[in-house]
Parts: sequence; structure tokens; C-alpha cells
Amino acid sequence: MLKNTDIKIKGIALYFIPVHTRVPLKFGKETLTEVTCARVALRVEDREGNSAIGWGETPLSVQWVWPSERPYVERYQHIVSFTRKIAHFYKNFDVTGHPIEIGYSFIEQALPRALKQFNSGSMTEVMPRLAGLVCCSPFDLALHDAYGKLHNIQIYNTYNDEFMNCDLAEFLTPAIDKDISFYNVYPQQFLKFPLPEKILAWHLVGGLDWLEEEEVTKRIADNYPCSLRGWIRQDGLKCLKIKLRGNDAAWDYERIVRVGNIALEEGVWWLSVDFNCTVLDVGYVVDILDRLMKEYPRIYGMILYVEQPFPYELEEYPFDVRPVSVRKPLFMDESAHDWRVVLRGRELGWSGVALKTCKTQTGALLSLCWAKAHGLLLMVQDLTNPMLAQIPHVLLGAHAGTIMGVESNGMQFYPEASLPEAKIHPGLYRRQDGCLNLTTLQGAGFGMRVEEIERELPHVDLVLGDIDV
Repeated sequence: MLKNTDIKIKGIALYFIPVHTRVPLKFGKETLTEVTCARVALRVEDREGNSAIGWGETPLSVQWVWPSERPYVERYQHIVSFTRKIAHFYKNFDVTGHPIEIGYSFIEQALPRALKQFNSGSMTEVMPRLAGLVCCSPFDLALHDAYGKLHNIQIYNTYNDEFMNCDLAEFLTPAIDKDISFYNVYPQQFLKFPLPEKILAWHLVGGLDWLEEEEVTKRIADNYPCSLRGWIRQDGLKCLKIKLRGNDAAWDYERIVRVGNIALEEGVWWLSVDFNCTVLDVGYVVDILDRLMKEYPRIYGMILYVEQPFPYELEEYPFDVRPVSVRKPLFMDESAHDWRVVLRGRELGWSGVALKTCKTQTGALLSLCWAKAHGLLLMVQDLTNPMLAQIPHVLLGAHAGTIMGVESNGMQFYPEASLPEAKIHPGLYRRQDGCLNLTTLQGAGFGMRVEEIERELPHVDLVLGDIDV
């Protein structure tokens, strides 16, 4: 039975906000020095004509969503163009319901059609589905935010049968080897409540990051640390994620050992290792872990999980990863486009999934529910989220019930980008005692409080339908 709380999209405004990094961030074979964030305002109406505007934002991190030998500028231009195309698809998407219902229908129906149209044009290389999901993300996030604001309720309190028309059986299918049913089951049953005041934050140790103060060759004239040890001491860090190369075992091993020794000296609790999808042999990871266990058992013991060593096209690279996952929990990240890929990953021996709001709030929630129902572990990973993008990201981490906290590194790579947002939410953009503080996230939707944030937006790139921003 349809509900009076159901909504429909009525108008969209799209902005592109350029951001430059304070220090470079290495992504696999590429290095990020700038990013453009897509910010969306989206107006919805319910069946009685009441309306509200929600906001969503996602960094269009080209190097992560579309690894390729093609020039960066070419890929960037295509992603921006596709984001504009997606705006038209959302405005014309004639589906009414709860944001999860609308979002799922869009991802299943409209996104494949939009990608097919786009890739059949003058493209020299097919845009990956991951890039398409990231382009959808700010619209999907704004849809969820608008729904909560329209009904004056925090959005996580709507993922239940009071507001949703469909249970999870409408979206998810259990694995055939599990006696699981999603009938009369809703996302809220897999979420953690109440929202905590604080959450542990993981710091990213990039491949180009200086580890010690004496290594710093170009000191930046600001008040932020320049070395890993400096960041640990300033922010009281307890969790470090180490970016590795995946094609240079000697470098990767030495990097883990060096970071691990600093972690031990500074009282850090946990490490994770991220091979960035570049490993083509399961034995590569196994050898590094076994050597660590023998030579540096304390550092080995601090490794809480291993993240996505292998290429994310699971059907093209269907590695049996159990030799890794029997040693340490192994998390899918780039692979985990949706719950179906998580199902396939489970078959191949992966231990868990790293969720990201940049693949849409809707998709992240559905993958979360499928994974938890099947006993998989969860993590919520960053896409170096600045500004508004940080808020839904941290909320997902707080409600998901992760293996340990949430990754948050926007303050490392472009801290000045979020100064207007930090005036309203200081605890979200500065880590203290290794944690983020969530107490300012008050009010409806995602609790962004956009109306209180004094940010001067660039000229609107695109306005569709009835919306006044």
C-alpha cells in the first residue's frame, strides 16, 4: 500500500566546486592533487504537495573511479559531462516512493541506460560502472536528505516499515547456502542506534606521505602537521590505514614495518593495509603477511584487516582469496558496486565489505543489509570527503556497526576546503583523541544544517525543474 509520506523529484540544481590538495595523495599508479566536488540541491514533493530541498555532495575522484592510461583531463571531462546527464535522468525519473525505493529503481533502471547511451557515443574508452555510481551519488544523497527534511525526521529513522512501502525482499536475494529471508525485514534492523557522540577515525598514510619530521623536504607554511608522527601526536590517532603499491613487495613490506614501528612508539592501536587493486597474485599478499608474522609479530597483530589487494572486476579476476582471509579479514572496496558483487565476493572467500556513500546512500545501505545478514564484516571508507560529503559518510560509519570506527582523511589533504562547514560542525573536520565528534549533527535529514553554513557557492552549473536555491 502506498504511503502519504512518498515523495517525487520536482527540481534539481547542480554545482561543481573545485578543491586543491594541501599535499598530493597517491592512488595506485596515479596521484591526486585536485578534485571537483559535485554538490546537488534536490527538491521533492509528497502526495499532498508539501515540499523540501535536500543536499548531497560527492568528490568526483577520477583516479579512483576510473583508473586508466587515458589522460586525466579526458576522463575528468567525461565524468563531469556524465554528471550533468545524470541530472537530467533524475529530474525526469517518474517514480514515487521512499528514497531507497526511488534510488534502487534509478540504479537498476536509469543508470544502466544512461551509461549505455554515454558509452555508445564518441568515447575512446568505456566509462566504468563505478564512475557512474559516483556521478549518481550526490543526487541520491540529496534525495535521502530531502525526504528527512520534508518529514522533519532524521533520515536513519525512516528506514523501516513506517515509511517504506517495500521490505528488503524487494531488493535483495539471499545466498542459496543460507536459510535467510528478507521478507518483513527492513534496513533499520541492521543499523546501530542511538547515534554515538564520538567515533574512532582512521588516518590515511599515503604512499607519498612523510613519516618523520626529518624527512620533510618541503615544509608547508600552515599550522597542520607535515609528517605521520606529527599527525599522530596532534590528533591522538589510534588507527592508521597504510596505502601500498601492490607491485613492489620490498617497498610494501618496508612501508608496513616503518609505519608499524612508529605506531608502536606512539601508542596507536590498529593498522590496516590497502594494496589499491594492483595485486595479481594471492601469494603476494600471503608472503608479506607471513613474513610480518615471523619477523614483526606485534606489527602483524596490529593489522585489523586487509583492503582490496586485487583488481575489482571479480568476474575477470575470480581469485580464490581464502589464503589471505584465513590470515586476516579481507575487505572488498572498489569491487563492491552492489550486493550482488558482495555475494560473489563471499563465494570467493572475502571476509567483508568496505562501504562508501560515494556509491550512493541507497546502494551502501542495501549492501550493508545483505552483508550483515550473511555474517560478513563491515567497514566504512573515505573518498577523502570534504565539506558536505563528510556528513553522510560519518553518519553511515556511526550507524553501520563497523569493525572499527570510520576512515576520515579530508582534514589531511584539504583541511581549508571545509572551513565554513567546520564552523558549524567542528568535531567532524578535526580529529581529537583519535575521534570525530558527532554531537552537532542535529535536525532533519542528515542533520547537515546547510542553512547555517556560510559557504559562497560557485555559479550554478545546471538548474532543472522547479527549485529555488
